[in-house]
Amino acid sequence: MHPSLLATSDAALLDDLRRLAAAAGVDVETAADAPGALRRWTGPPLVLVGADLAAELVALGPARRAGVHLVTWGPPGEGAYRDAVAVGAESVLGLPEAGPRVTELLTDVGEGGSVPGVVVGTIGGSGGAGATTFACALGQVAARSGRALVVDADPLGPGADRVLGLDGCEGFRWDALGRTSGRLSGRALREALPRRGGLGVLGWYAGSTEPLQPTAVREVLSAARRGHDTVVVDLPRSVDGRPGSVTDEVLPRCDQVLVVVRPDVAGVSSAARLCARLPDRDRVGLVVRGRGVASAEVAAVCGVPVVATVADQRGLHESIDLGLGPVRSPRCHLGRAAGAVLARLAVTGTASLGTAA
Repeated sequence: MHPSLLATSDAALLDDLRRLAAAAGVDVETAADAPGALRRWTGPPLVLVGADLAAELVALGPARRAGVHLVTWGPPGEGAYRDAVAVGAESVLGLPEAGPRVTELLTDVGEGGSVPGVVVGTIGGSGGAGATTFACALGQVAARSGRALVVDADPLGPGADRVLGLDGCEGFRWDALGRTSGRLSGRALREALPRRGGLGVLGWYAGSTEPLQPTAVREVLSAARRGHDTVVVDLPRSVDGRPGSVTDEVLPRCDQVLVVVRPDVAGVSSAARLCARLPDRDRVGLVVRGRGVASAEVAAVCGVPVVATVADQRGLHESIDLGLGPVRSPRCHLGRAAGAVLARLAVTGTASLGTAA
């Protein structure tokens, strides 16, 4: 990947942009005049154009591209906004006030950018099916090979941070993030959350009652994808069985949705009603936990394929109580099932999981 481009002849502005790039830990290249910027225009993932070169650059007619921002020293004037429109900039950033925003842009580029993480949603086909437990198992297994995040979007669930043994770790919860505004950087989110090794979790403070705002959920998921290889979202079930506003916000952003089912008559019936209301069922698969109705019959009733079966795991509650999470050993039932789902995702990408072998 090409380094980001800083195009300015203003020495003070260039020094400040270089300082922000160093804080973000990314390499940059510079152009001190408009012809030099034009020669490098198409390669860099991010171009920061100083207001001092904007009019000259506009006169050269650069091609429209994404990732261009106009940078001024001090509050932008009306002319800066006109130049930004002419050069195709996405925003006008006035330093020093916009320094954090510039750092976020540079940080996102430095995180590798162009390949976002995969998002997997889990939702219980019925109450007590174990969707939170399986979401945490997915997170634990995914963290062995990359950066993983479990997002607990269910305020009435058991608490993903508690299931993972991260409830005592310092870091932001939804209550803090729900009050933030503006764009989150992937790295900032990752570093702000409770984590152990490659696994982080976004949960709730005890006794929290404030509902999630769809805009906050949208921004967090966007930053989570930029900062992690795998994002697992534990989704709530609404009172009437229909996806609520949070679930409705998350589902279209999931590469795969897993409905966790207990294979008994009540569990399968409830899961079938839920599956019938889910959009884009090509991205939906079933995870069957425990013994009972045959998997083929569960799939037939629900109308979506079974992608994993999980036998009841001995010592599961003890493992969670000890703060070890549901996957105490790679060979445990939950670990094998989570590994199989993630492996199938890696092969199929965002395509349908297909039927389980």
